[in-house]
Amino acid sequence: MDPSQLLKGVLSLAVLAVLATGDGYGYDVARRLRTGGLPEVGDASVYGTLRRLYNTGHLSSYVVASEEGPHRKYYGLNDAGRDLLEHSAKTWRAFADTMTTLLDRENAA
Repeated sequence: MDPSQLLKGVLSLAVLAVLATGDGYGYDVARRLRTGGLPEVGDASVYGTLRRLYNTGHLSSYVVASEEGPHRKYYGLNDAGRDLLEHSAKTWRAFADTMTTLLDRENAA
């Protein structure tokens, strides 16, 4: 199974989970995802996901000046984002439990 295909389906959830631990800018979020166990996540995918979540009203954003380069756009969860994270986490856990049950049956057979 190709992990990149699985990641496409859950990248929004992963980004929301990372932002639940603290606001971040694009590269920071990508780095935190990689450090958290998703080494194959691409920068462009993370930036696109952040933009989409922002455009759908699930994230707030603000700009912080940087002395080392361009200003950084930080993203954070708002109430809608926290609600989406909670709902998506429940959906993921139910799906993962179902897959575990199916796989355990297969292994027992």
